[in-house]
Amino acid sequence: MIVLSGPSGVGKDAILATLRETDHSWTFVTTLTTRPIRPGEVDGGDYHFVSRDEYRKQLEGNRLLESANVYGNWYGVPRSPVESALDRGDDVIVKVDIQGAATIREIIPQAIFVFLAPPSLDELTARLTRRLTESPADLSLRIKTAREEMRQAVQFDYVVINHNGAVAETVAEIETIVAAEKRRAVPCDAALASTGPGGEQSGEDVAERAADRECKHPGGDDIAGDAPSYRR
Repeated sequence: MIVLSGPSGVGKDAILATLRETDHSWTFVTTLTTRPIRPGEVDGGDYHFVSRDEYRKQLEGNRLLESANVYGNWYGVPRSPVESALDRGDDVIVKVDIQGAATIREIIPQAIFVFLAPPSLDELTARLTRRLTESPADLSLRIKTAREEMRQAVQFDYVVINHNGAVAETVAEIETIVAAEKRRAVPCDAALASTGPGGEQSGEDVAERAADRECKHPGGDDIAGDAPSYRR
């Protein structure tokens, strides 16, 4: 599962649109939102645009994997299509804000978290200004928020810079990340460790179970007792 996040205006939608055109068999999960649809957007494609009442029903019915209020509007990833796709073994990709990524990390820590970053804050400001979808006050808020969100990039597994006119290169980098992760050895500490009723586990338990299963890294060397962490 790929969780794509980044500040407003960084180009997440353009990246997703290009990913849809690749040969990779992705399952794209479309986010619900209560914000008004913008010119050129497609309901069910860019977002599922719903009323606040409908969104509340989805939230109260536990049908959202995560939910966040962003700039006064609600956004949430529907739970069912994510779970169904993962059960089938499909590669799933979702687009969320920084809050949503933090929530999903708690639920699905083995997901791959990719932070899409602009070349610079000045360039991000220019992109937001050019799209003409925010008032001056809203634009100022988004720029301030983006500055704070950029500091959260260290919480992600990967940071990919989306340079101007380089969408294809950005998509290729994300595909390279996915290919590399598929070759990663199953993390012994996550897959083998026994947990108690409260989720606790000892280093000895991890090492013993790793040794029993002869966990190896892709190069073939034994790593029993020194299981790698999936997080970077």
